[in-house]
Amino acid sequence: MASPISAANAYASLARLANPAGAGKPTDNGPSFGALVKDAMSSVLDAGRKSDAQTVAMANGKSNIMDVVTAVAETDVAVSTLVSVRDRVIQSYEEILRMPI
Repeated sequence: MASPISAANAYASLARLANPAGAGKPTDNGPSFGALVKDAMSSVLDAGRKSDAQTVAMANGKSNIMDVVTAVAETDVAVSTLVSVRDRVIQSYEEILRMPI
């Protein structure tokens, strides 16, 4: 189960995706969609790397189990958020395809 801190971090990440400030190349309408996706993916990858590093540190006796569990939970929330956004984008794309011209 994700902690309230993990959930708050996930919501903050979504807020940054919805209203980015300076992410990617700025255009007249803001950053490109590709830049937003790239930033989201790098955020998830960073969370995964942090989780892996905490796991290795735990195996070496340099970290406690709570740090590992927290890092894994944050990664889980980040991946779940990314999958939810991906599913919504695909659903929206399919709705656009069904629109009559």
